[in-house]
Amino acid sequence: MPTRIRLQRFGKKNKPFYHIVVADGRAPRDGRSIEDIGTYNPMTNPASINLNFDRAMHWISVGASPSDTVRSLLSREGVLYKTHLMGGVAKGAFTIEVAEEKFAKWKEEKEANILKAAKETELQSKAAKKKAFEAETKVKEAREAALAEKRQKEADAIAKAKADANPVVEEAPAAEATVEAEAVAEAPVAEEAPVVEAKTEEKPEA
Repeated sequence: MPTRIRLQRFGKKNKPFYHIVVADGRAPRDGRSIEDIGTYNPMTNPASINLNFDRAMHWISVGASPSDTVRSLLSREGVLYKTHLMGGVAKGAFTIEVAEEKFAKWKEEKEANILKAAKETELQSKAAKKKAFEAETKVKEAREAALAEKRQKEADAIAKAKADANPVVEEAPAAEATVEAEAVAEAPVAEEAPVVEAKTEEKPEA
């Protein structure tokens, strides 16, 4: 089988990190490799690619077959396009200077597109987080309102139960008693008859 350029997985669970390696096509995925030509980290935004450009071009030029994922990475980094330009130079279609100029222009446009895509992804992520936060806030407010209504109903029920258990006894009006007391106090006291002193008749002397 031909030599393959593929990914070799490293990293922790749910945090993959890959090495871009050149290996025999018959070797297992994480088996022995011929050469390590770069790394790929898909967990960043945008994904981080650290590639030995010249060695990648060398292996492509000698017939190494990249896997589908590695082909997309090499295309993004411009290895395949640069290989195509070098083929045109070999055929005499244009000079090496023209090839370098075309590649530099392509590289600049590619990087601008990557940055634009990364910004759009970041904006979408922020919008999604904001929307989720607003939805969570609405749910929280609804729960608090329902809880407050429940507590108010419970307080009203307790107050009603207390009122039914302890009815208010109406007191007899004290106005009549007061009037009677005032009448007794104002009643005239009976006048006492004047004391008359009895006169003693003097007897004549004999």
